[in-house]
Amino acid sequence: MTGQLQIPEPTPGTINAAAGEHAKQTGMTRVDQLDPDWATDCDARIAKFAALGIPFQAADLVADGLDEPPHPNCWGPRFRAAAHAGVIRFHGYAKSKRATVHRSICHEWIGAETEERAA
Repeated sequence: MTGQLQIPEPTPGTINAAAGEHAKQTGMTRVDQLDPDWATDCDARIAKFAALGIPFQAADLVADGLDEPPHPNCWGPRFRAAAHAGVIRFHGYAKSKRATVHRSICHEWIGAETEERAA
């Protein structure tokens, strides 16, 4: 095979964005409640790194002493809550520093005030 695989555009109306968003919110709420103590500690570390004004990712929080979450899906709700609260903002994508994920791409965050100071 010498040609590139062509994937057709999705058929309009076959994706229910509202149902997808509802399922995402339901799942994030469920995972978020797995361990409130971990979530509190994670939020504190996110605030700590946000105040430093340097880009960071979940691996940096673990390197700083945060325990691994009860489930890998616990990370998303914590970073999302911090972003919605204006503590952090998305900075870009980077290779993960965690050996367990084989340097896969992950989100990098930075303190939201860092952007304001730079402007």
